[in-house]
Amino acid sequence: MAITASMVKELRERTGAGMMECKKALTEADGNIETAIEELRKRGAAQADKKAGRIAAEGLIVAASQNDVSVLLEVNCETDFVAKDENFVAFANLLGQSILAQRPESIDALASLVLDSGISVEETRQNLIAKIGENISVRRFEVLSAGEGQLSIYQHGARIAVAVLSSGGDEDLGRDIAMHVAASRPLCVSADQVDPKTVEKERGIYLAQAEDSGKPPEIMEKMVEGRVRKFLGEVTLLGQPFVKDPDQTVGKLLTAQNATVSRFVRYEVGEGLEKKQDDFVAEVMAQAKGD
Repeated sequence: MAITASMVKELRERTGAGMMECKKALTEADGNIETAIEELRKRGAAQADKKAGRIAAEGLIVAASQNDVSVLLEVNCETDFVAKDENFVAFANLLGQSILAQRPESIDALASLVLDSGISVEETRQNLIAKIGENISVRRFEVLSAGEGQLSIYQHGARIAVAVLSSGGDEDLGRDIAMHVAASRPLCVSADQVDPKTVEKERGIYLAQAEDSGKPPEIMEKMVEGRVRKFLGEVTLLGQPFVKDPDQTVGKLLTAQNATVSRFVRYEVGEGLEKKQDDFVAEVMAQAKGD
């Protein structure tokens, strides 16, 4: 059967695959578009499996809200170029809205959700990998509900987003605190929430430093405790100097406005992931081999 340009166009519109891929699939399917679609989907899954081992440390953070519920979501790709691709951005935003609507409890549950297109999130992800040519992963998400308090969201571009749960104060204060968290990266809200192992590790370092000073034991103890307090102030939200007014801590700012923060979530693209080191020669060789 002769493969016409209109058939290729229809297949491209329905699958998003490249022109040559569509023509090849139609030829193999003897012009049957439904069979060609099925074959392209199979190839897409195979390509997704092939790219799955590649490091995806770029991407974007989605912050989506509906009524008093918000979601933060990180979706990764391999390069910042693809992170700006309209298809990738649309996929990430679609996932944010799907999480708000269906409230999956895990990444696996999210992958199994069926979208309005009639196919699952996982199959949609694999099709997008085949179309874009990079590994794409849905790394993490968190759903937050305001409950009896206030939920404030701050997003810095597409790479950082923060959600803060608070009570008291107003919307401006909530946004200011979220902005502070984005800029200052506190580990937790208050000193009692810092992992005791982390505190003891720091204490051990400060003790070793104090012992080198040759000062009396009681002086060394005061030096160590002072440094521990300073450390706790630096890593906790309440102890940090407020970014818009460094003369006061966030804790004092909240107290002055009869407000409290119970929790915050801060997402930044790629944090904790090993980023890909580009090797131009290896990339050219891989393309030559058809990888």
